[in-house]
Amino acid sequence: MGKKVLVADDDGKIVEVMKLYLERDGYQVLTAGDGMRTLQAVRELHPDVVVLDLMMPDLDGLDVCRVLRAESNVPIIMLTARTTENDRILGLDLGADDYVTKPASPREVVARVRAVLRRVAEKEAERGPQQLRLGSLLVDFRRHEAKAGEEPVLLTPTEFKLLRVLATEPGRAFSRAELVDQVLGAGYEGFERTIDAHVKNLRRKIEPDPSHPRYLLAVFGVGYRSAEAAP
Repeated sequence: MGKKVLVADDDGKIVEVMKLYLERDGYQVLTAGDGMRTLQAVRELHPDVVVLDLMMPDLDGLDVCRVLRAESNVPIIMLTARTTENDRILGLDLGADDYVTKPASPREVVARVRAVLRRVAEKEAERGPQQLRLGSLLVDFRRHEAKAGEEPVLLTPTEFKLLRVLATEPGRAFSRAELVDQVLGAGYEGFERTIDAHVKNLRRKIEPDPSHPRYLLAVFGVGYRSAEAAP
């Protein structure tokens, strides 16, 4: 399944529209209509990013942001009708990662979610595996080289990046949209199915039997994952 996005806003119409667009992009969407429910959802459901309205009943977005930052590193995108510079600066100072001004385009919110998650993924990748062994194949991400025994295996930069993204979280299903963002970049304007071609080429180079892959596995209706334990 895709990453979890919590949309916290007391306007039901905004929540439904955001939910529709985010789900269309492959995300799991959680919702909350006030500040206390937002905190509860983050603590219990552990979303990957929070889209947080500034003006909410019970506990406003700034207070929620302040509490979350004391408890969690979850990325926060503030959604606010306030347009003054001071309000935006205050939200960022409290730990928000980005902000969108209302009335917000749902497509812009999706793009901001992608961008924030991409930055998180890049940081995780920097802490990710420096080497990866798949059977007789050894991939060295620091040296940007791969060998099967003593024989070099020529991987393209895109194939190295794709392999590292998948290997950073073995067993997790990545949607094609996520892989496009993390491997090809948010500015890529081609088709998501381009990822299928890169996976096919990568399998041909690293799998003992590309027609029966052991390392790069398809997840029906979602995308791909790497094997949790590579034999």
